[in-house]
Amino acid sequence: MSATVTTATSPVPSLTSVFVRLKLSLLKNGLRQSGGRTAAYLASIVFGTFLAVVAVLGFVLLRGHADAVTVAVLLTGVLSLSWTVMPLFIPSGDETLDPSRLVMLPLQPRPLVRALLVASLVGVGPVLTFVVVLGASVAVAHGAAGTVIAVLAVPLAAVTCVALSRSVAAANVRLLTSRKGRDLALLSGLVIAVGMQLVNFGAQRLGRAGGLEALEPATAVVGWLPPAAAIGAVDSASRGDYAVAAARLLLTAAALVGLLYWWQRSLVRLMVEPDGSTIGAAADAGADEKSGTGRLARMLPDGRTGAVMERSLRYIWRDPKTKAAWVTSLAVGLIVPLFNAFQGTGSIYFACFASGMLGIQMYNQFGQDTSAFWMVAQTISTTADAYAELRARALALLSITLPYTTVVTALTAGVLGDWSAFPEALGLAFGLLGAMMATGAVTSAVFPYSIPQDSGYKNVAPGQGGLAWMSIMGGMILGGLLCAPLIAATVYLHVSGRQSLLWLLLPAGALYGGLLVLAGLKLAAPRTAGRLPEILAAVSKG
Repeated sequence: MSATVTTATSPVPSLTSVFVRLKLSLLKNGLRQSGGRTAAYLASIVFGTFLAVVAVLGFVLLRGHADAVTVAVLLTGVLSLSWTVMPLFIPSGDETLDPSRLVMLPLQPRPLVRALLVASLVGVGPVLTFVVVLGASVAVAHGAAGTVIAVLAVPLAAVTCVALSRSVAAANVRLLTSRKGRDLALLSGLVIAVGMQLVNFGAQRLGRAGGLEALEPATAVVGWLPPAAAIGAVDSASRGDYAVAAARLLLTAAALVGLLYWWQRSLVRLMVEPDGSTIGAAADAGADEKSGTGRLARMLPDGRTGAVMERSLRYIWRDPKTKAAWVTSLAVGLIVPLFNAFQGTGSIYFACFASGMLGIQMYNQFGQDTSAFWMVAQTISTTADAYAELRARALALLSITLPYTTVVTALTAGVLGDWSAFPEALGLAFGLLGAMMATGAVTSAVFPYSIPQDSGYKNVAPGQGGLAWMSIMGGMILGGLLCAPLIAATVYLHVSGRQSLLWLLLPAGALYGGLLVLAGLKLAAPRTAGRLPEILAAVSKG
């Protein structure tokens, strides 16, 4: 008697559905880690929904307007540009879709690209992009032909934006995930700072030009660049130019196919080729050593002060996140006063913006050390030790901020041609810098928080967002209040007609700022020495 064994096999789920469920599970589990992450995600949803509603309402109001095509096409172009550069400046923005984590799995490139693309469409960003593109098509679609083309153009443009972002990320994933490559992220602060000022400058010039007609040449060019070409196709179909509409739509579709092919080739290289992104790191390190390790040390004081200053300055040069913060502060601190001065709308007092941006670098001093702070904590046993540590860190920052503030103030005065106001502006800048340094020392001891090193975009560990806000915002408000005597003296001398005495604000501001720094260090030292365990636990959380 023979027995027949029947094996029931369950259907194998498709790779796409597996990746979508994986994306949703990772998002859900990530939100469970802390209330701060959940609140941030909900806030992003609310903010994204608000932007989407405003964009759609704006496009609906533009419908039928002469400039509707200009706004719709250019906004779609800016949106696609944002998707392009986002992976370069935020390399870890979506950790759930990092293809380097899949190299050990037996996956075929074509199904993998399809699964990653569909999973990439799950999130706030893609949905917001789809809604904005939908609003843009509503603004320019007229008639049956325009509506039909819009039905095809909207999903095509949104998917092309996502594919563009993923293709760029996959092509540069090894560079962006290496330690040396993460230095690229420091450019984000400079690009954002310059971009904001260029937008401001362009908006003012556009306002003086009297309308959006000046942007029509740019619209004609961007309207042929995918995925903005899809919105241009909707406009062409609405005007009866069916051949042009078909050409623009096919151009966008061809761009999507090309991006997917590029993405697939990048994934193949990632899966089969060895990682050589960090080859030569040892040689570069050796070259750095030969170029003069002790050159910086010879310029600094002896003892603990010089050692701590050297450590702080090397952090600024070598640590990617510290370097990014400094580049952003230096760029914004220079660009804001100079751009406003060049436009003729600025004031020499805008130079104080540099002091404020650089003074922020004194905040969360121990969090910048991350878990390595335990080595520093071993050297602090008394209030005097804590004072020496904080004083040396402040001196390291002042070695950069003092000359930089002076240069920015001088350049602003030169552009404005207002050298008579240079002493008072520099005195106010020195006073604000001293106030920021003083409050930064205190908040570093009272509100320390961790800066995660495993992520290129997170600057605060989950659950510590409130500490970061209290530290930075509270310190900045208190720093502004501490500058009230200098501001009052400046106003009094101007109102009373004693302009000949305004030069006294330079030595007064320098002296007042120095006294504030000393007072802040004296207040922070006992708190640092008495809260070492709490500080160490807070900065090591991430």
